[in-house]
Amino acid sequence: MNIYLSRNRVSTIESGDKKTADAFASSWNNLPGGSVYTVSQFEDWFAPITKADVVNRTILELGCGNGSLLCHITAWQPASIEGVDLGDSVLSCKKNMKQTGFTNFKITQFDLTKYTGVGCDVVYCIGVLHHLKNPVEGFESVLKNTKPGGRFHCWVYAKEGNAVVIYIVDPIRKIASKLPWWFTKYLIATPLVVPYFIYAKIISQSKIFSEFPLYDYSCWIAKRDFLFFRHVAFDQLVTPQTAYLSKEIIQQWLHKYPDIDKSSTYIIFRNGNSWKFGGRKNK
Repeated sequence: MNIYLSRNRVSTIESGDKKTADAFASSWNNLPGGSVYTVSQFEDWFAPITKADVVNRTILELGCGNGSLLCHITAWQPASIEGVDLGDSVLSCKKNMKQTGFTNFKITQFDLTKYTGVGCDVVYCIGVLHHLKNPVEGFESVLKNTKPGGRFHCWVYAKEGNAVVIYIVDPIRKIASKLPWWFTKYLIATPLVVPYFIYAKIISQSKIFSEFPLYDYSCWIAKRDFLFFRHVAFDQLVTPQTAYLSKEIIQQWLHKYPDIDKSSTYIIFRNGNSWKFGGRKNK
């Protein structure tokens, strides 16, 4: 099954996140085909979820972008896959999914905060909640679309460990996000990321730099080439809104909703500047 929601229906959707979705679509739709992430990056984002949790199960990604994560999850042999995104990145997502050879997928263009599907065994939202005008609405949609007994998993920017980004990069973002995407990508993100590219490559070589800002994150990203650095920088700068969420906020979310199995929840500090969190929904 391969279904694509017509753009006529999407045009009737009013969303406060449309500008953000359009900004990210300008990024995703101007990349080469296929996933921008490596297998190890994909597995790192998903842990503690593994292939055993996905095989023969129904999967939903809220905020699927160009399908870079969905492409990898096909190798875990799910029963079906659905991706939802408000932006036109669904165009490149559909193309990339077709190239995987996996056929039982559906790509839906819709506001993820308002989306209600049939419910899936595994629902995840990676790198999206912190760009929504109301992140908690996105989290509530993750829960709403998770079947009873199913798993949910999210990844967000952390308030902790991101002082350099919050006080240096974010003010630039507030200006760059108002400019044409090509100007931001080639004339702002490209030169801006050069010093960080050099910095990350140097400090990732030795633990003697472990107290330097963004050390853990730099070790993670230093394995990639300059184009990936620029992709990340462009993603940081092109969005109209970004929130940095504290561990306290995530704890509040996980304790607030009675349909979450509290014994299953987890919060993991990733690369010194982001949070992975999730759990199961009560049966």
